[in-house]
Amino acid sequence: MKHGDDTVIHLRGVYKDYSLESRPLRRLWEQMLHRRPSGAVHHALQPLDLVVRKGESIGVIGRNGAGKSTLLQLLCGVLDPTGGSREVRGRIAALLELGAGFNLDLTGRENVRLNGALLGLSAADIEQHLPRIVDFADIGTFIDQPVRSYSSGMFVRLAFSMATSVDPDILVIDEALSVGDGAFARKSFDRIMSLRDAGKTIFFCSHAMHPIESICSRVLWLEDGKLQMAASPADAVAAYNNFLASREAETFPGAAPVKQHAAPARISSYAVSVDGQVARVLALQSAVSDLSVSIDFEADPGLPTPTVAVGIVARNGSVVASAGSHNDGMLFSVSAEGRGRACLLFPRLPLLKGEYFLRLFLMCERGIHIYEHVDQVAEIVVSQHGLEQGYVRLPHEWPGATRVSG
Repeated sequence: MKHGDDTVIHLRGVYKDYSLESRPLRRLWEQMLHRRPSGAVHHALQPLDLVVRKGESIGVIGRNGAGKSTLLQLLCGVLDPTGGSREVRGRIAALLELGAGFNLDLTGRENVRLNGALLGLSAADIEQHLPRIVDFADIGTFIDQPVRSYSSGMFVRLAFSMATSVDPDILVIDEALSVGDGAFARKSFDRIMSLRDAGKTIFFCSHAMHPIESICSRVLWLEDGKLQMAASPADAVAAYNNFLASREAETFPGAAPVKQHAAPARISSYAVSVDGQVARVLALQSAVSDLSVSIDFEADPGLPTPTVAVGIVARNGSVVASAGSHNDGMLFSVSAEGRGRACLLFPRLPLLKGEYFLRLFLMCERGIHIYEHVDQVAEIVVSQHGLEQGYVRLPHEWPGATRVSG
């Protein structure tokens, strides 16, 4: 990296191979002598060039086994590349694997002190950060208990608090927030957003596309260890979703129940109707019928008013369309007890013939953190007049043409 450059990560042709050698002694010999595998190999990550500048928020998406975790581990120095060069500038804090780096026989407080030293903090710095870490983790007296007694939620609370409270230059998160309750997940996303707004560099790996689009400024899509695309979140997510739709036809076995869990906000009930008729399976006439969705929700009265979104999904899993109150700049009335209702109307819905499903989302006030989502809340069977093909009927004109009868 050049002096004065704002580049914080520079990968040049970095790749990672794993030997498929079945003979243990041969494999050990290759590893000890840092020899490239002589036989069959698994290309976990193919040669990759990457430049990341200070303050970027990079999303990493891809199917299981695509190479996402390998890339993040190479960035953090957990793995050494098989080839290529890696330059990283600044302190990295990472949440790569639940409980990684924790000594199970030490208490949470002792692990904080140990991991702080591994991050390069002095003893004085660790003691200065310790109260904030303990307070944010909010695991009570368990902070002084051996971490082997922790639940998975306690693990991620302490690990996340540690990683984000030590003022990292680069924060790497690999699906860690999928563990833990809704209240802590909300608090975690607020912490990530504050770090992003403070100009920290963030790598965020997730199978959930909504937070990827909300948090990240650029997205890397990996498939079979190869970089398929590095683009804006909207372009990368659209391409990835199209890829998934072409590869994996999704089945919908039936309505998923509203999930009840300890979240600061939840969907209490919902109803879907066509022209005033409420049902689980609804018949709709294209460009004629009105589709209405109502969502009742309950939220902690101390929270900002939640937002909602509705997605229309084709039978093959493709998202045909969506509408979100945050995107549209709409705010709902909420009672003093935190109860509210959102109503959404699609007048003369222009869906073309086919079968579609609705999914609902209840989210934070910024439309980023999902408190709760429910899939397959209703099935819509659309019929139409005319021979148009596709998903929707778009407004159009034929300038200069004369309409004919019949």
